[in-house]
Amino acid sequence: MKEFIETYKQHKDDIEFFIQESIRNLGHLSSLKKDNFKQLFSLFPSLELVYITNKDTKIQTSANIYKDKMDLSAKNKDRSSIITKLEFKDNNMAFSRPYISSATRNSCMTVTVKEGDEILFLDFRIDILLEKLNLLELNKPFHALTKGFYILAGFSMAILAIITIGFSLFDFVYYLFIKGEISLEVMFKPIIALTLGIAIFDLAKTILEQEVFFKSYSKNSKVETKLLVKFLSTIIIALSIEALIVVFKIALNGYDEMINAFYLIAGIALILISLTIFVYFSNKKSK
Repeated sequence: MKEFIETYKQHKDDIEFFIQESIRNLGHLSSLKKDNFKQLFSLFPSLELVYITNKDTKIQTSANIYKDKMDLSAKNKDRSSIITKLEFKDNNMAFSRPYISSATRNSCMTVTVKEGDEILFLDFRIDILLEKLNLLELNKPFHALTKGFYILAGFSMAILAIITIGFSLFDFVYYLFIKGEISLEVMFKPIIALTLGIAIFDLAKTILEQEVFFKSYSKNSKVETKLLVKFLSTIIIALSIEALIVVFKIALNGYDEMINAFYLIAGIALILISLTIFVYFSNKKSK
């Protein structure tokens, strides 16, 4: 819901202008009461509730009118607390801030229109409004498909990360206590596997958080940058440990192949420099 509200605030003026002009083109909304505002619900798929109050008494004079039903229990309620907070423009319209509707339990915003001795309240559901204005993509079948894919991929990566860590620990215990062999490679290989396991698990966790459990409908460059930096940092650490092993192995067997270790270290340094430049420009852009 936070993203809905942020997107709404970014395009607030355009959204209000669109609704205002669309309502103005309809003429007097009071003439639509005879068919329970069906034309209005047809024009605005995001419209979920309409009700009317008396301008002087502030008492609701109509039922809560939904697209497919009516709720008579709301009739004769005092709406003065709501009306006193409204700031009507010259066109006798007022727009509320986004809020959670007590009637529908959805995030919505209300457009209030003065006509004669009546005030009409129109509640618009924010997520559908943003979707219909192409400010948000909420294709439900496609979303269900992509969510299922991310669930499969995310949990598969998490399981593989756990298997990688478990296998590295088993391999270390096997060589150390069963075979009785100890070497630099035996010591460092589990560290590399553990580091990669953490990187894979962290990536899986981020995918599940962003795309499954706390679905993100808009692109958040800060989250993406943080994920990339964290993942590459883990990879750099793993490669650095591998480079250290290579240097030790070459040093023990002679220095003829030391140039290969240099190439590996130079490659790591290049990745590190590239990451530093990326972080610098990302922070500069965000500021």
